[in-house]
Parts: sequence; C-alpha cells; structure tokens
Amino acid sequence: MATHAHDQDHDDRTPAEYWEARYADGHTRWSGAVNASLAAEVGSLTPGSALDVGCGQGGDAIWLARHGWTVTATDVAQSALQVGAQAAAQAGVAGAITWERHDLATSFPDGTFDLVTSSFLHSPVALPRTAILRRAAAAVAPGGTLLVIGHAPSERHPHAGLQTADEVVAELALPADAWALRTCALVEVEHAFPGEEPTRRTDAVVRYERA
Repeated sequence: MATHAHDQDHDDRTPAEYWEARYADGHTRWSGAVNASLAAEVGSLTPGSALDVGCGQGGDAIWLARHGWTVTATDVAQSALQVGAQAAAQAGVAGAITWERHDLATSFPDGTFDLVTSSFLHSPVALPRTAILRRAAAAVAPGGTLLVIGHAPSERHPHAGLQTADEVVAELALPADAWALRTCALVEVEHAFPGEEPTRRTDAVVRYERA
C-alpha cells in the first residue's frame, strides 16, 4: 500500500476501491527495490517468518525472501499482489512468499511472525492506520521484531497526518514491560521512483523487539 503521502481529500472511495483502481493497469508503480530503511534495520536479524503489512507490489517482500525469510505479503489490492507475484517468480523466490489479499481494516493474516514490517502505510482515502499498526504489533511472536517506516514531515512531504518517529511511538502505545524500543529515528535516504531522478527523503523509523 506504499504511496506518496497526500492530504486526505473528499475522495469517498474505500481503500479497496482506491488502491485497486491505482494498480489496476498492472504497471510497476514503484522502483521494485527494497526500502533502504528496512534493509538497514533488518539486515542483522536472523531470518525466520515475516509479515509485510501493506506490501504494495512486493519490493520489500522479495528482498526479505532473497535474504532467507519466509514471507507473508498482504495488501488490499489484488492487482498489486499479482505484480508482486510475477516479480517474485522472476527473482526466483516465488516459493518463499505467500501473497494474501486483506482489507486490513476488516481482516488480517493468521498467526504470529518473527518480523512484522509496514512501510509507508499512508493513504489519501480514510484508513484506520492506528488500529492496523496495533494489530500488526499483536502479530509479532515473542522475541520478534516490529518495524514501522513512514514518510516524516518534510518540505517534500508537508502533508497533514505524517508523523515523526516519536509520534509513531506514541501512536503504537506499546507497553514498556513487553517491548524494547530499538530504533526511534529520522533517517535521510536516497530514493527514486520510476522515471524520476533520485531525491533525498526523510523516513520516520521505529523498531521494537518483543519480550
């Protein structure tokens, strides 16, 4: 579900309607590369089971699979999942990724995972982000990791609703006796969308380890 962040406007479509329309032409919307902040935070972890919440077209899921993780990748748009599955097959990791369509406001993958990650869960139509992220936290197995990456407010992304890393921590409101905060930072990274020159952006990065 990763996207450029926008102010929510008067678009009355549901997230499923909006994102299916966004991806319906089957084109690759994103670079296909892993998000740099995810690679930096996850690279030292021991691979296990992973859940990618709002996976879009699967760039992060494919990177995780290439690095030994068994991945469940979920998004609201079936068209995005189809592009991701094709890219996974081309990358030789199709067997390591399960693609599941969920409207995360109403359904969620079963089970618990060693890593639960969500990158850029922003939406120009109404989305219960806080409830989704807290449900993502509940899906982390004991000893596992929760990673939340988002656009931080900046000149490039001055839109309402974007949060600093500290604000994400407050949004999650995870109990300190059950969770250890390992990363709470604003990280500047280089990023390029298809057909665009690389630019610098600021990520809000929050990583927790569950007791």
